[in-house]
Amino acid sequence: MTFRFAVRQGRAIVVTGDGSTYLDLEEASKGKYGPSPASAFANWRKVRELANGLSGGAPLRLDELDNPSPDAAQVFAVGLNYRHHAAEMKSDVPKTPLIFSKYRSCFNTPNGDVAITTPTIDWECELVLVVGSGGRDISRNRAWDAIAGVCIGQDVSDRALQYANNPPQFGLGKSRKGFAPFGPWITDVKDLPNCDDLEVRCTVSGEVMQHDRTTNFVFDIPTIIEFLSTVVELYPGDVIYTGSPSGVGTSRTPQRYLKAGDVIVSELVGHATITNHCV
Repeated sequence: MTFRFAVRQGRAIVVTGDGSTYLDLEEASKGKYGPSPASAFANWRKVRELANGLSGGAPLRLDELDNPSPDAAQVFAVGLNYRHHAAEMKSDVPKTPLIFSKYRSCFNTPNGDVAITTPTIDWECELVLVVGSGGRDISRNRAWDAIAGVCIGQDVSDRALQYANNPPQFGLGKSRKGFAPFGPWITDVKDLPNCDDLEVRCTVSGEVMQHDRTTNFVFDIPTIIEFLSTVVELYPGDVIYTGSPSGVGTSRTPQRYLKAGDVIVSELVGHATITNHCV
C-alpha cells in the first residue's frame, strides 16, 4: 500500500485505496496519535507502520483537504534550481543552494483559489518536501531518511513586487495571500521507486507551461538537506519548495501573467495533482 498522508478540516488522516477514501488518524490509532498533523510528523515511521495495515474508510472529497502541513514552523524555497530556469531569468546558476523563505501566512489549500490582485502574478510549479524527523548536520546519505514525503506545489509569484528593488525581495514577492498551495497529500518517500527522479508538470488553462524532471536539478535533494541542516535545524513538518523548472510567464515573449479565469493544474506525475482557479 502506498502511504499517503493528508489533513482534512484540520485533522490528520490516512488516505486509503486509490485516493478516494480516508481514515481519521486519531480514530484509526485508537487515540495513540492525536488529530494534529504535528503528532504524525514527530512519529512518522510508526504512523507509516500503522497505515500499512489500514484499509477502507469514508469517501474523500479533495475540496475538504487543507494543505498537508498547515502548522509548519519553517518554509524554505530554493531559487534557480534548474539551469534552464536560471537562463530564462537571465541569472547565473548559483554556486550553493539559493535559499529564501515563503511566509506561512501565504499558505493555501491544495485546490484553493488564487486571487489576481495585481497584473504581474506568475506561476512556478515545484516539487515540495515535508520534513519528517529533521535535525541538524544531516549528511547526504541520511537526507531522504529525514524527509517524511513529497507532494506538488505552486510558488505563486508577484514579479513586480519581487523585483521592486535590487537585489530582489523574493520572500515578499512570493508570499501574498494564497501564494502557497501544495498537496493534496504527502506520498511517503519509501513508496517512490526513485525519489531522485520525479516528473513535474504545469498547465495554465490547458496549455503546458512547465515540464521537467528532478534529475535536472542544479542541487539535488540530498545536497539541499545537507546544506540547510548545517545552518538551521529542520523541524518535523517543515516545508521545502525545491525550485521551479523553466517556462514561467515573466520570461515568455510576450510575457504571460495569470488573469482571472485561468486554471492552474500542477502535477507530481503519478503521485499528486492540485488545481487552482484564478479569481
